[in-house]
Amino acid sequence: MTDLATPENEKQSLSGIEIAVARNRAFAEAGKHEGATLIPTLRLLVLTCLDPRVDPAHILGLDLSDALVLRNNGGRVTAQAINDVAYLSALADLVRPEGPLFEIAVIQHTECGAARLADDGFRVKYAERIGAEESDLRGYAVVDPAATVTTDIERLRTAPSISPRMTVSGHVYNVGTGLIETIVSAQPVGAA
Repeated sequence: MTDLATPENEKQSLSGIEIAVARNRAFAEAGKHEGATLIPTLRLLVLTCLDPRVDPAHILGLDLSDALVLRNNGGRVTAQAINDVAYLSALADLVRPEGPLFEIAVIQHTECGAARLADDGFRVKYAERIGAEESDLRGYAVVDPAATVTTDIERLRTAPSISPRMTVSGHVYNVGTGLIETIVSAQPVGAA
């Protein structure tokens, strides 16, 4: 995206946030925020990683209010991610007391930086940096995205705090081809 309102020579002196805020002003002036809804129009909740190559708005062609997006390191289904999904489903229950709520789409990707957590040396240094137990971090490595997404789908499907009115699917985005492959088709939370 280019900022047509800022001449090229001025862009070089602006910080990243200053450029983003200028783009926001153009967004607001164009009225692109109008009509945004609390419940996503696609009833989709995407859980993915922080990697800028895996921005759901771009790789899935999402517009404002199409989906809820939760992002964390490695796109892993952590205890915090489960709590976040449970919270969102509780809010959605208030707005939509009957029928399906969301499909949770977990999207892992190839060439994930979280693969570094499989390296003993890196993991030990990182654990020291953040004051964590090194052994706790090993399970967050994403070496095989298809296997990881399968494991994470099971964590969501068996979480008692997540509404059974939600379904869960798992996918792997290939950063080289730009394509998403479905690894686990949508299944209801709590289904055997």
